[in-house]
Amino acid sequence: MNFRYIGTAVAALAAGFAGAPDALAIEGYAKPWQMGLQPAASPSMEAITWFHNGLLLPIITAIALFVLALLLMVMVKFNAKANPVPSGTTHNTMIEVLWTVIPILILVVIAVPSFRLLYLQRDIPASDMTIKVIGNPGWNWTYEYPDLGTTEDGSAKVSFTASLDDRARDMETAKQADVPYLLKTDNPVIVPVGKIVKLIVTSDPDGIIHAWTIPQFGMKIDAIPGRLNQDWFKAEREGVFYGQCSELCGKDHAYMPIEVHAVSQEAFDTWAKTAQTAGLEEAYKQLAAVQAAAGQLAQK
Repeated sequence: MNFRYIGTAVAALAAGFAGAPDALAIEGYAKPWQMGLQPAASPSMEAITWFHNGLLLPIITAIALFVLALLLMVMVKFNAKANPVPSGTTHNTMIEVLWTVIPILILVVIAVPSFRLLYLQRDIPASDMTIKVIGNPGWNWTYEYPDLGTTEDGSAKVSFTASLDDRARDMETAKQADVPYLLKTDNPVIVPVGKIVKLIVTSDPDGIIHAWTIPQFGMKIDAIPGRLNQDWFKAEREGVFYGQCSELCGKDHAYMPIEVHAVSQEAFDTWAKTAQTAGLEEAYKQLAAVQAAAGQLAQK
């Protein structure tokens, strides 16, 4: 038994009860022994976090404590020693009414904000940009930016396929390279922060069903061959956000990551312009240079 891991879990639990949210939710992606949801980075995820932590968790806790109290009461009051002559009661009208009505009221209380959350997720607002996402049979993703222009045959000028970064395929190599294991991609998706991004999601006609998911955006949408699904997100802060295919899709299902970089509008415009003129590799280099310069100014 690894007592170090147990100690880490106990410390995280204690910090959570002490009111230290940073101990429960770690920025970037889920970590071993992490507790709680990942930090919200979109309106949908903020609503999901409130729904879970502010409503469901208190209700679940109250029900669990109530049932525990009833069990303890039955054990103490109705054991053979304390109650040698069992009661012959078989029905109690009031109790039967209560255990029917109260659960109904609880479900109504849960249903109202649940429908509001569902409406928020599925009612796609007017978008600032569109990205087409295609799940491929080779267990990777193809991304197209039609807003950045199209070629004569109608295909997007800026498009690329993102696969698992070789450094992230092995756990020890990932640690040495300081990249998240099974999450880093060779070509990340770049989006501007604070903008509504609409996703058109499908899968290769010769492929199978995948699912495009970013937990911190609170979204998951199936990529189905021959069908176009749509979803949306708005990254409310700059950062790198990771996800994975969330549909059991075959032997390399675990090696189909998603990586999204939310950057400033200026950095995105630089990346997009360079990708259109000089190619994707140069665009990523230019983006890294812009971000490095911004970081140096922030430090000053």
